[in-house]
Amino acid sequence: MPGLVWVVVAYLLGSIPSALLAGKWIRHIDLRQYGSGNLGATNVYRVLGVQAAIVVLAFDLLKGALPVLFFPRWTTGAWWPYWPMLYGVAAIAGHVRPLYLGGKGGGKGVATSTGVFLALAPVPMLFTTVLWITICALTRYVSLSSVFAACALPFAVAIWYGAKSPLLDASVLVALFVVWTHRANLRRLRDGVEPHIFGRRET
Repeated sequence: MPGLVWVVVAYLLGSIPSALLAGKWIRHIDLRQYGSGNLGATNVYRVLGVQAAIVVLAFDLLKGALPVLFFPRWTTGAWWPYWPMLYGVAAIAGHVRPLYLGGKGGGKGVATSTGVFLALAPVPMLFTTVLWITICALTRYVSLSSVFAACALPFAVAIWYGAKSPLLDASVLVALFVVWTHRANLRRLRDGVEPHIFGRRET
């Protein structure tokens, strides 16, 4: 199929609200009305438990990785090297602004972005994942860990692939996007009211 068709498919795949579905299947609740109201793995963990969070996290990772890994192989017509990145961006956009929820109320894009870059740039992404785990273990703030890891990704990409790699531009955009989706969390961190991962529910 043409590349633009796969872009749409990637967006539709990214739009599948795995956290919302988990809430409905496990406890028959709308997860948007519990905890932080965010449809991400962290809120799933707080409301539904660790097993549900692992499943949702894995699904959201795959939403980002699979379009990058497979859709370029099935793209017809003239090859364009930016197709894999575009498919990844479409999947992230779907996760954050899911079509099935009217274009709002999605997650913050961290897990899906991680899946995209595990496929695009696995070594830099593994480095930032270790950084995320380290910061989260030390501070117990998922939001702070996510922002630090996202901001470190462009540096890791530049070191591994070089400053002229098109992946650097994509990683900068994703870093800025993750910071933007966490702007409320950053305000709570500044005010000292951001909950820990093992603490009280977000508000």
